[in-house]
Amino acid sequence: MTSVLPRPVAATTGERIARPRHYLMCRPEHFEVRYAINPWMRPGEPVDRDRALAQWEELRQTYVDLGHRVDLIDPVPGLPDMVYAANGATVVDGKVLGARFRHPERAAEAGAYRAWFEAAGYPVVGPEFVNEGEGDLLVVGDVVLAGHGFRTDPRAHAEAAAVLGREVVPLRLVDPRFYHLDTAIAVLDDATIAWLPEAFDAASREVLRARFPDAVVAEQADAAVLGLNAVGDGRHVVLPAQATGLAAALRERGYEPAPVDLSELLKGGGGPKCCTLEVRS
Repeated sequence: MTSVLPRPVAATTGERIARPRHYLMCRPEHFEVRYAINPWMRPGEPVDRDRALAQWEELRQTYVDLGHRVDLIDPVPGLPDMVYAANGATVVDGKVLGARFRHPERAAEAGAYRAWFEAAGYPVVGPEFVNEGEGDLLVVGDVVLAGHGFRTDPRAHAEAAAVLGREVVPLRLVDPRFYHLDTAIAVLDDATIAWLPEAFDAASREVLRARFPDAVVAEQADAAVLGLNAVGDGRHVVLPAQATGLAAALRERGYEPAPVDLSELLKGGGGPKCCTLEVRS
């Protein structure tokens, strides 16, 4: 296990407050697109692994430069999607709800992430139902937004509430391009999100509008480059460099965009958030 300790960071810019975070990431040493389990994956399209590694390293360094702690899990040969660490678990108050993947191609990742957390001394609960970690379970303050429709089993929502001790709010995704919740919602701070309304059914849109009336609404063009697959610390928002409209909207709201180019990893259907699992102790 490799650990990078946080460096000091300025606390505020206006009303925006950055809080140091603890992240778990996995180098894309075995990254490739050899099967298709989401609309972004095209097995016939070449993948430049060296470029993927360089882009991933830029993301990791961005977190370090912003004052966050980054731990690394060893990549496992034969698991090309293990770089998408967000799917490996959900961690709240030091309690770990392990993942269970819908597709057999990713099933072994769950055990690898569980072993890392157990070795690090965290209590881990293995799930009964399919949940794909922070891909579909997004923590916003004291609430967990819980996606379903493509990957996570709706029955996993009650399981998450019991294990994590938080209110869980179910949300149904309806656009296969946004197959995980973290492709349609970005958590900016403990009370604010950015989102794409068209990714949800009508009932879920009503819920989100009622709970987050001041949310940043993304444009289709930015969502289409996985611009909402972003990571916020309360002040900074690390997001795909191609999501220029969303970056401008965030800047207008007092956030500081930190763009990174993860175009190579986008070929597997992931962006900054997919590569980043937050460890909330």
